[in-house]
Order: sequence, then structure tokens, then C-alpha cells
Amino acid sequence: MKTMKNFLAQHGDFDGETVISGDFFSKLETVSLYTHDSMEGYFGGRHRVNKYGNTVEFADFREYTFGDDLRRIDWNLYARFEKHFIKLFVDERQMFTQIFLDCSASMTKPDRHKAVCAMQAAAGIGFLSVKSMDKTSIKLIYGGFADDLCGIVTGKESFFQAAGGFEELEFRGSADISAAVTGCRNLGLNDGLTVIISDFLTENDWKKAVDYLLYRKRQVMMIQILSPEDINPLYNGKVRLLDTEAENEIDGRIMKMRITRAANKAYLQALDDYAEEIKSFCASRGVFFISASSGDPIEKLFFEKIFMTGTIR
Repeated sequence: MKTMKNFLAQHGDFDGETVISGDFFSKLETVSLYTHDSMEGYFGGRHRVNKYGNTVEFADFREYTFGDDLRRIDWNLYARFEKHFIKLFVDERQMFTQIFLDCSASMTKPDRHKAVCAMQAAAGIGFLSVKSMDKTSIKLIYGGFADDLCGIVTGKESFFQAAGGFEELEFRGSADISAAVTGCRNLGLNDGLTVIISDFLTENDWKKAVDYLLYRKRQVMMIQILSPEDINPLYNGKVRLLDTEAENEIDGRIMKMRITRAANKAYLQALDDYAEEIKSFCASRGVFFISASSGDPIEKLFFEKIFMTGTIR
């Protein structure tokens, strides 16, 4: 806990907003991260898989076959049945949690709390991962590339040192999620969870990233962070809409228009349709999709929305 306090003392604020609080981490200590038990993983973790291994926890018996370890024969059963049976034990593996964070300019509009919420989500999942003795990495999506916030870390002390990098994060430009994910090295293979955190308000096809991760047999979770203004804009009358990812003043994404009640209604309908499209796509592929408002406490994201997926318990 001393390491946590040192981290909070040095990196607890992001433009006046708390990125991570000690109370938040303390609450996360009460839950654990879970992945599919069919995954391979690495030796030495805490995730039970549907194979037998070398832990001390007994799981089952099976009849002895040539080549089995003689030390595992249960001689008490032999005395009863005059057959050789060996003891089988629970197998526990270390998984690899990989987090992709959208660092485009749209994540800071209309205010930076949307970015803070996204960083809180990334830090919370990273903390749950190292708490389970898993390997963890956090990738920052800038354009079509994924930069490392840190390397692959294990253990809470290494994680808190790496999480100090959130203090220096800059949100700028656009994000091509598919290009960043598919072009990323060391994605892992059938060994854990990949989380993509974004508002997904992009023209780029992020679906390719999801399909590629599933091809790699990764468990996938998509966390959409929207600001209250994204969800219910308050514009009215004549406005000049500036796309935060536009390159210059003559960019076609900058436009003048009159916002009417009908226009607001059309926007809300389009947002609902897009949300249903994402949900349908994810459901068809067994991918977890969560949409959250940056106006809500970060605890609601973890203890209500993510909890409902069964990924944390």
C-alpha cells in the first residue's frame, strides 16, 4: 500500500481532476479479474483453466497409464480397488492483459474529464490484472500506431511506476484503431484479455481490429466512453461545428449549420442506431461491449457495467 500512496501523492491530478484515488484502488481490492478457462496462458498465475496441472489443490482421479508420474499414484485407492489411479490437480495460469487507449483529440472534448475517465478505466483494469499476478501492457493509440505507455509489467509496484505516465499523456489528432491494433506486435495468442477504450466516434473501421484479435483467440472487451454532451448535446440555433480531429480550418469535417429540434432528434436517433450496431456486432462475436458516461463515477463502470459481464467478480 505504501507504493500506492507514493503514486497518488505524485500523480494524482490531471488538469485539476483526480485520475486515480486511493479509495478507488481500495474498492478494486475486493474484486478479481476473470478470463475464459479455455485459454492457455503461462505457468505461475492465479487463473484456473480447464486442464490439470501442478498446483497443490486436488481436482480428480484417473486411471494410471504408462508414462504417468509414479509419485502421483494413490496407494489407498490401489488397496481398495487393486487398480492404479493417479491424483490430478488444478492448473492455474498467468494471463496477458493488453489495454489499448484511444488518445485522439475527441477524447478531450468538450472537456478533459472524458479523457480522465478513459485513463481511470485503463488504470483500473491494469490494476486488476497485476493484482491477479497477470502480465499487463497499456498501448496508446495515436493515428494508426500503438505506442507503449510502459512495457509489459507484472506486480503492483511496477504497475504504479508505469501508471505515472498517465500524468504526461497528450490527447491529439485522430485514431485508427484497426491499423493500430493489427499492426501491434506481441498481441498474444489464446492467453488473455484485450481491452479497447475509446468513444468509437470515428470513421475508421475498428471492426477489423476486433476480428483480428478474435483470430488470435483473445478475449475482447470494448469500453465506450462518452461525455454527457456526446449523449445529449445542448446546441441550438446557428453554430459552427469544429471537428477536434480536423487538420486545418478548411477541413471538410468543419461545418456551419443550424441546429433545430429536428436536427437534435436525428442526432440522438443516429447515436442510438450506432450503439445498436456496435452491440449487435459484438454480440455476434462473443465480445463484451460496455458504454459509459464520463459524467458518472468510475465505480459505476466497474461495479455495475463490467461486473455484469462476469469479467470481474
